Amino acid sequence: MNQNVDRNERPDADALLVAIADYVVDTPIVSPLAYETARYCLMDTLGCGILALRYPACRNHLGPIVPGTRVQHGARVPGTTYELDPITAAFNIGCMIRWLDFNDTWLAAEWGHPSDNLGGILATADYLSRVAVSQGREPLRMRDVLTAMIKAHEIQGVLALTHSFNRVGLDHVLLVRIASTAVITHMLGGGRDQIIAALSQAWADGGALRTYRHAPNTGSRKSWAAGDATSRAVRLAMMTMKGEMGLPSVLTAPTWGFEEVLFKGQSLALSQPLGSYVMENVLFKITYPAEFHAQTAVECAVALHAELNNKLEQISHIEVTTHESAIRIISKEGELNNPADRDHCLQYMIAVGLLYGDLTADHYEDTCHDNDPRIDYLREKMVIKEEPQYSVDYLDPDKRAIANAIQVFFIDGSKTEKVAVHYPIGHRRRREAGIPLLEQKFTENLHAHFPSAQVTTLQSACAVQTTFEAMPVNAFMALWTMT
Repeated sequence: MNQNVDRNERPDADALLVAIADYVVDTPIVSPLAYETARYCLMDTLGCGILALRYPACRNHLGPIVPGTRVQHGARVPGTTYELDPITAAFNIGCMIRWLDFNDTWLAAEWGHPSDNLGGILATADYLSRVAVSQGREPLRMRDVLTAMIKAHEIQGVLALTHSFNRVGLDHVLLVRIASTAVITHMLGGGRDQIIAALSQAWADGGALRTYRHAPNTGSRKSWAAGDATSRAVRLAMMTMKGEMGLPSVLTAPTWGFEEVLFKGQSLALSQPLGSYVMENVLFKITYPAEFHAQTAVECAVALHAELNNKLEQISHIEVTTHESAIRIISKEGELNNPADRDHCLQYMIAVGLLYGDLTADHYEDTCHDNDPRIDYLREKMVIKEEPQYSVDYLDPDKRAIANAIQVFFIDGSKTEKVAVHYPIGHRRRREAGIPLLEQKFTENLHAHFPSAQVTTLQSACAVQTTFEAMPVNAFMALWTMT
């Protein structure tokens, strides 16, 4: 055989592509808990997006690509008057959702925010429903949206359990693109082969560099990256439904496949069967708009707030005990140049909690940072230490703890108690206490943008599981528009 040529035999599709496609097409979701959690997830996610509309930097990214464009039967963008093509609408919704880093989280070997997939799912569902109604056909129902959310959560989250893309420098929004592509292709009517083809294109896109999440390049791209990923999924799904071919060995091809080019030769596979595990165990950010590895640290800081009254100048040092992932991605010193820099700084979030007894999105803005030198003063006092057991418990599938502890030491030798929190309020182990707070957060976020009567209507629409699931998607989306 000639050694200087490639043997051009089209292989069977990679096993991972097949497994994901089979799950999307053939696996029913039977868990009432998954559907209930998905409803709360949708409420919380849209509420976070509505709150983000308060910020001009977010609003600047919204609207049609060409100003003034309005699409017949287009997808609506909640909280606005925009009616856009589903690709652009997916970007808009995804950008809103992620802007304040306040929606749900999944932590494993890779971390991420599975509700970021809602941008593409909701835009596609609204577009399909409005077109269907215009043609005298039945629209999709909100249960269809919840099913797509559960499956997107599962694909993204299970892939994240054992594959760390961040360790090869790739950003976790890669998994948003993969999960969104799979479920959106199915929503558009795609079967097993079309989902496989679309997924292969999504993997062929490679991955964004996560440098925009880390010093010294931390910036606002991290707030729109997921919108970009989920909108790209809509684009790839729509291209596939027009007949675009796939790349069957996109993952495993020697020399040119994803595994060899971008994943250091590591194989990609599912570590467990796909079901509804991720949605049932997802983490909600309920109390603080903080990067999730810092949620319990902020809880600790707020608990210590009262003890530091009039004692700031007496502080010797502040000992922060945390887990390896927090140290790797959000522990940093030096000047913090923008809100995106600050909401990914463990020390900044702790300092605000200690000083104010709270942490809100406004605390990341220049108006707070630039006018309160005490924040940087406290940052400089912090000593960050890893507790190995915290790192072990973080990866334990039966625990999935996100532990942090803080203790403040004073010049005179005295010290506060060491306050430790292992599970944040949004963790499944604290779900019973968390859901009432999540509903309160939802209401408060809506009041930041909508008139009271519209808030009441939206609360009512989301309140009862069976009623919510039966609602046509186009009717639900109409409730969120501005007049």
